[in-house]
Amino acid sequence: MKLDAIDRRILRALQRDGRLQNVELAQQVGLSPSPCLRRVRLLEEAGVIERYVALLNAPKIGMGLTVFARVWLTGQDAETVDRFTDEIRLLPQVVECHLMAGDCDFLLRIVAADLDDYRQFQIQHLTRIKGVQNVKTEIPMQKIKLTSELPL
Repeated sequence: MKLDAIDRRILRALQRDGRLQNVELAQQVGLSPSPCLRRVRLLEEAGVIERYVALLNAPKIGMGLTVFARVWLTGQDAETVDRFTDEIRLLPQVVECHLMAGDCDFLLRIVAADLDDYRQFQIQHLTRIKGVQNVKTEIPMQKIKLTSELPL
């Protein structure tokens, strides 16, 4: 789908506030409500807009620690990788999982209440996944930027 300037304005506005009512969105992007709604529906149908979510304040819900875990597997064969990814998908503490090129096999972003909570997660879940050879945890000292907005 080719995005024009109006589509980009719609997407920028919805990234900032996904709860915008259509009338307000139309006003912000310079359209009347009916064509604006039509464009939003086309963006949704094309998969440009995947879904709408609420972004939560992690510390306020008891998940004040974010860690990054680099994971090495015993092998990179399909069975080992598939088993690992299937297990990771079941763990709600893992909020991001990336198959990596380079030093490690996977990079995970994990949320936990605190360091003890993460350690228990690592012992009880992460290192028990068959095929996990090694886990190195990186603990960020300060969050400088975290956004879900993509540049348009």
